Amino acid sequence: MSEVPFKICPCCATVWQNREDFLEDSSLEINGYAPDFDHLLEGLFFFTHHVGGCFSTMTLKANTFAELYIGMKYQEHKTADADCPRYCFNKEELRRCEELCECAYVREIVDIIRQHPKKQRALPEEIIH
Repeated sequence: MSEVPFKICPCCATVWQNREDFLEDSSLEINGYAPDFDHLLEGLFFFTHHVGGCFSTMTLKANTFAELYIGMKYQEHKTADADCPRYCFNKEELRRCEELCECAYVREIVDIIRQHPKKQRALPEEIIH
């Protein structure tokens, strides 16, 4: 029996057999995060597949990448505090948050994904020719 792949692109059907292959694919870009404030690991990460003719955006739950983070996890939401930069309320805002907030560690996971060692992005053929 064959193993279920980690993710399949809904547009071009590219298959990533495991999470590491997905993270190393230079044609993928994490470009959004939508939190679930009641269950943080149920929040969604948005990835766009930058391949000619595809450019599909797909989602994966934050819990898919939870074990990448090994640091401190805070117990309290700070999203209502005056000091909160409100990054979590803007899907495209991926900056790290310095607040001692329960949501901060998921934003750290976003940063880990963004900093993951990847192959250098190839230029699209349209630019080369």
